[in-house]
Formats: sequence, structure tokens, C-alpha cells
Amino acid sequence: MLSEDVTRYVALYRRLGRSFSEQSRTLHLYARYAEAQGDSHIRIVRIHDWCATASSPNRARTCYDAVRRLGAFLNAEDPRHEVPPAGAFGRGKRPRPAPHLLEPKQIRAVMNAALELPPNGSISPYTFHYLFGLLAATGLRISEALALQCDDLGADGLVVRNGKFGKSRLLPIHLSTRSALAEYMAIRQRLNAGGDDLFVLRTGRAPSKVRAHAVFVQIARNLGIRPHDLRSPGPRLHDLRHSFAVRSLEACLHDRQAVAHHMAGLSTYLGHTSMAHTYWYLEATPVLMHSIATSGEQLFAEGRA
Repeated sequence: MLSEDVTRYVALYRRLGRSFSEQSRTLHLYARYAEAQGDSHIRIVRIHDWCATASSPNRARTCYDAVRRLGAFLNAEDPRHEVPPAGAFGRGKRPRPAPHLLEPKQIRAVMNAALELPPNGSISPYTFHYLFGLLAATGLRISEALALQCDDLGADGLVVRNGKFGKSRLLPIHLSTRSALAEYMAIRQRLNAGGDDLFVLRTGRAPSKVRAHAVFVQIARNLGIRPHDLRSPGPRLHDLRHSFAVRSLEACLHDRQAVAHHMAGLSTYLGHTSMAHTYWYLEATPVLMHSIATSGEQLFAEGRA
């Protein structure tokens, strides 16, 4: 049965350390659809019929590519499984949103505004104040920061146990960041805010990602950093990570050798799985691209390009 094949395929990827939750849901939906049509093997015509019912072209492409990979896997075992051609639903990729770089004064304004959040006298305002500060100072992903436990703060830095694809890493932190976290822990103790999570609300648990995003966006709108028009783009919580990465690269702009060495360290520090993800910050940032273009023009003029 196709459902059993999907279960086996998903289990293989999870043993490799992938969560594979969205892919699993998509493939099981396809399997149920195909089995309802009487299929015991993957058929190209059935894939096309199923993907045509998707809610958008992007969704159709995602579904098609997921089932195509499953087909290639199963075809290696049983040639009765058909492998659809690549790109039948297009090869487009959702564009990565341009980063909004926050100035230090804007970050300070967001952090200060967090201290005014209700309920007054509770741990919540302090939690968002120090959470946003840690994101800006380290470039952590919000999921990584919210997964931190009190015991993850050690003498050598922060132990990030919930990185992308389940990877862990040790994150060295500046003395000022360590001092700020110590202040937060002292406030927690004074307010009797218990819990194993490093950042907690009155419930003793960390806020959800949705809550953290919503709080940041609301503060940014109140401060005029982000437009009030819901359709207009503006700084997001993830832009604290972008700002950290770009500012750190800007520090060694005029030294190409320093940039190369710094890029390798930054990639590890940010928990990127590929150096290409770190190089994206060069091409996505006008200030950095201007420096690259100027250097390129100089090399061309000197005949070294």
C-alpha cells in the first residue's frame, strides 16, 4: 500500500535527523488520494490530477516535488512506481524577503518599549526586553532562543540545543550579554518567576513564537518603525538576526581577507548548514553590495578581474 511506503520513506528521513513533518503530511495526503482511486503504485497521471487541486501554484509545485522524490525512491525498489519528470509545475522559488536592517537606536527603542508592556510588575515585560536584546546581540533564531533552558547558560556561553535540523552548538557570548542575562535571572528570582525555560511568562513557560512575533510587530508599529498598514512590509522579529549578521560583516568591509575569515566564523556562529546561506547577507544588503561593486570595479580597472 502507498500509505505504508510513505510511512517507511518518512521514517528513513527522520532517522537521518530530519523532522520531515510537513513532507509527511503532504505525502500521506497524496497516498490517501491515490489509494481512493485504486492505485497501489505511484502513477504520473494521478500526481498531476492531485496537484491540480492545490490551493496555489506554489503549493502545487511543493506537492509535486515531494511526490516526485518519493517516486524516485520507490522506483529504485520497484519499477512499477512511475517517476514524474522534474519541473512539470515550474521551478519557481518563493523569493526570500529583503532584510530590514535595524539601527542600534531602533533596537534600544524596541527593548525599552517592551518594559512598558502589561501586566505591570510581572515577569513578562522583562522577558520580552531581554529576549529581544539577546536576539540582537547574538543573531539567534527565535526558536533557538525560546528553547533555551536555564542550565544552558554556562561558563563558556550558551548551549543551543534546538538549532535547525536538530543540530546543537556552543554559542560564546560577550561579557555585556552575560551580564544582561544575569540581571534577568536576578529579576526572575525577585519576582518568583519559576520554570526551567530561560525566558518565561507568568505561566512559568516560554512564550510561543507567534506571541513573540506579535509583540515585536506591535511595538514596531507603535514606534513608527513598521507601517500600520497590514499589507505593507516592515521589520520582523527575524530582522534582529539579519541586523546582527550584516553589522558584523560591515565591521571588516575594507579588508577582503578579514571578510573571508569572518564569513566562516559567522556561518558557524549563526548555525547555518551551508556557507551559501551566510553569503546571502552580502548580496541582500545594499551597503555590502556597494562595497563589493566598488572592489570589483577597481580590480577590473587594474586588469585583475
